[in-house]
Amino acid sequence: MVVGGGNSAGQAVVHLATSARRVIQVVRGESLVDSMSDYLIQQIRRLPNVEVRFRAEIVDGEGEHRLERVAVKDLATGAVETLDVSALFVLIGARPHTEWLKGTVERDDHGFILTGPDLKAPELYQGLKRPPMRLETSMPGVFAAGDVRLGAVKRVASAAGEGAIAVKLLDDYFLAPLSL
Repeated sequence: MVVGGGNSAGQAVVHLATSARRVIQVVRGESLVDSMSDYLIQQIRRLPNVEVRFRAEIVDGEGEHRLERVAVKDLATGAVETLDVSALFVLIGARPHTEWLKGTVERDDHGFILTGPDLKAPELYQGLKRPPMRLETSMPGVFAAGDVRLGAVKRVASAAGEGAIAVKLLDDYFLAPLSL
């Protein structure tokens, strides 16, 4: 699942569609015309394994040890549907639109997600006997990368690099002894 309606989100959809069985793009707006280049819109329209949900937003996420499901709200009807996901990519631009995370992970006054050394409440990690990892949020095992993170460079290459680092950190997290 990809959240966002800009070029970065469109590029992610096109890329993921080459290897994913199904890609769902969640867009708050009514179309992609004002936020995405036409060549990407046309590519997405031609992909048989891509579904674009307009006037929609993520309102919840859940899972046992990782994200397994997200709740998607149809902004036109108010209906909420829970969908199984194996990955969620959030590419939402300069404004973080992270209101849906309120009370879940620490954010700054502008909604950017705090990670690693920027966390205001690192005591959450005392029970783990380790500091939070560089891209780890205030919820152990949940990582943020790219523009949504406080202090991000706000460039596509940087976001892609942080995403790759987050994958490595996830490996470290899951391979670490549970007593850490």
